[in-house]
Amino acid sequence: MAYVEHEHGVSHPISVYRSTSDLTLVVPRDLLIETLPKLKEEHHFIYLVDIVGTDRFVEGDRFEVLYNLIDLKQGRRLVVKTFADEDIPVLPSASAIWTNASWHEREIFDMYGVHFTEHPDLRRVYLPEDFEYYPLRKEFPLLGIPGSIDLPTSTPDQEASS
Repeated sequence: MAYVEHEHGVSHPISVYRSTSDLTLVVPRDLLIETLPKLKEEHHFIYLVDIVGTDRFVEGDRFEVLYNLIDLKQGRRLVVKTFADEDIPVLPSASAIWTNASWHEREIFDMYGVHFTEHPDLRRVYLPEDFEYYPLRKEFPLLGIPGSIDLPTSTPDQEASS
């Protein structure tokens, strides 16, 4: 476990481990917004491939968020992992660091309900704004919630045969 010097001389743990050839950093959410710019500017991880959300369905740090980064000059890959709390699922937005983070964060918000502070346009991507549920959460029923959204009355096959 590595320790990063934080303001006021307090050290915070950042776990580091390797899986195959990729390196993974587990960063506490309160250090995320200061760690990501350093990775881009000082360590040359200039390309954000994607951001992935996962519902671990555990108490506390329920939502896992992974940032997949690439250093294009040296061909290095890095995964930055952090967690959002179940009760208040909030993380800082990376959209000011990598502009393409905006879309990925909107998808995670839409599907899991994780909010990203300082996001320039945090709204749903696929579902209506008034939809009350987050369909990739583990407690969401596999067949959906009857009546929660208006569905088309015909299928594309029925429309094509008319």
